[in-house]
Amino acid sequence: CCPQLEGLCSFLQLSTCPEHLLVCFCSWLLALTPDLSYTSAAILAEQLFLRRVLSLTQPPSRHLMAALASFCSKYSQPFCRVLVAAVLQEPGEGAEQTKLVCELVEECLEPDCVRLVLSQVLEVPLSEKLLPVAQAVLGRQEVLPPELFDLLVLTLCRQAPAFTTSLNYAKLVTAVLTMYQSQVS
Repeated sequence: CCPQLEGLCSFLQLSTCPEHLLVCFCSWLLALTPDLSYTSAAILAEQLFLRRVLSLTQPPSRHLMAALASFCSKYSQPFCRVLVAAVLQEPGEGAEQTKLVCELVEECLEPDCVRLVLSQVLEVPLSEKLLPVAQAVLGRQEVLPPELFDLLVLTLCRQAPAFTTSLNYAKLVTAVLTMYQSQVS
């Protein structure tokens, strides 16, 4: 299925189709029964969105945001594994990509995917670019599993020397201390 689906996406030029058609295509995908497999959804997330999101130099269009929100409403796990992971690992500032991930965390992703995003943030070296994403996750006020919370605290402690003048880091530490004060000793 995978090579055929990738070939079909390439043939249909889904990675470059107009964004208003992307919204229609995502609506059609949501109506499919049975649901797409995880692998198929991951391939489609990559084909439909990866190039568009990584090349953003200004805020995404309302059509792109609608398509992303639509796709995430049903296939958020493969979306996070493919697209969010790529954005987090992309070198450089990526301001528009970071804002996009924050918006998806705040408005679209289910709680389990919000926790997945935090685990993805903690898998790569912490940077100024990733701090707003972690802040957006904490802003959702989801209950974190103990091992994820411990990893967050450990990462913040270990990375503290690199962020001595960072306002975003200070905000993140304050959020952790405020929201999880009963767990911090």
